[in-house]
Amino acid sequence: MKILVTGFDPFEGEKINPSIEAVKRLPDLIENTTLIKLEIPTVFNKCSEIVEEAIIKHRPDYVLNVGQAGGRACLTPERIAINLNDGRIPDNAGYQPLGEKIQPDGPAAYFTQLPIKAEVAAIREAGLPAEVSNTAGTYVCNHIFYQVQYLRERNFPNLKAGFIHIPYLPQQVVNKPGLASMSLEDIVKGLKATLKAIIEYDGKEDIQAITGKEC
Repeated sequence: MKILVTGFDPFEGEKINPSIEAVKRLPDLIENTTLIKLEIPTVFNKCSEIVEEAIIKHRPDYVLNVGQAGGRACLTPERIAINLNDGRIPDNAGYQPLGEKIQPDGPAAYFTQLPIKAEVAAIREAGLPAEVSNTAGTYVCNHIFYQVQYLRERNFPNLKAGFIHIPYLPQQVVNKPGLASMSLEDIVKGLKATLKAIIEYDGKEDIQAITGKEC
């Protein structure tokens, strides 16, 4: 089995993005499952082109996109992607869509195929805070989450995909008083737990009902 795991480059003037830093530190193999690690740009449309190329090349069974959610204190697997680009700030290419559809012919939203409640339970079992999130925002994180679902529906029906947000790193909040952060070591630990939950529940039905522990 293969899982494509992606992380974003830094944006909004930051020198680091915990998503790609954590992804780079994941092992190449977890429980006989190969991890394909990929950095993608914080750029609308371009990020999905790169992920599509990787899906075609590697034919993964799963895609897990990872992104930074500054201000969140937990690791948060995302339940739903919405068909909306609405940038609070421009992306790294200077583009700032305002209230645009991601795909004109796409549905309003997609649900993940990943066992998000089992992911939360696994992260908590690893001693870290986690909760299911019902909004991935309207920036590039939601964009890639939606785009992979759109690709899956049309071209890769056997693919399963989802998204997880992670907190800031401590060095990112030095000048942001009151905002939560998490060490890179713990973020990596949480992502490993997430991936193990995905692997464990591979092939099982009704993943949205899988709880392990209610969250």
